[in-house]
Amino acid sequence: MDKDEIARRVAHAMFAREGTGPAWDLQIREVREGYARLAMMVRPDMANGHGSVHGGMLFSLADTAFAYACNSRNTVSVAQAASVVYLAPAGVGETLVAEAREEAVSGRTGVYTVQVTVEGDGRVIAQLQGQSRTIGGAIIDLSQPSQPEP
Repeated sequence: MDKDEIARRVAHAMFAREGTGPAWDLQIREVREGYARLAMMVRPDMANGHGSVHGGMLFSLADTAFAYACNSRNTVSVAQAASVVYLAPAGVGETLVAEAREEAVSGRTGVYTVQVTVEGDGRVIAQLQGQSRTIGGAIIDLSQPSQPEP
């Protein structure tokens, strides 16, 4: 099994175990080692009092992409720090795409950038900078056969 297949299996296993991704109808678009791209359509229950997507939802989408990217090697990693910059509003009915890229890894620490854009017009909505910390242990048992992806 190649490293990108491991990354895909890890992301789908994490998605299956969490409550947030399925509740928000997140879509895993692409995952490979050190990289993840997710999408989410903004629903009315995700809007703030101004009618645009709530910052907490933006952070959560970006944080989930960050999580899939930093765990892609099948070693449990957690966020050690993250900060987000909100750049523009997005409205109900728009689909947001979060693209996480690994920038550097040194020892147990990784640095990631996640950009959130609007699908279709490419407007940049937010950018997250995240730092991960590997704490060890496997996320999935690679000796077990792969389960079908949703």
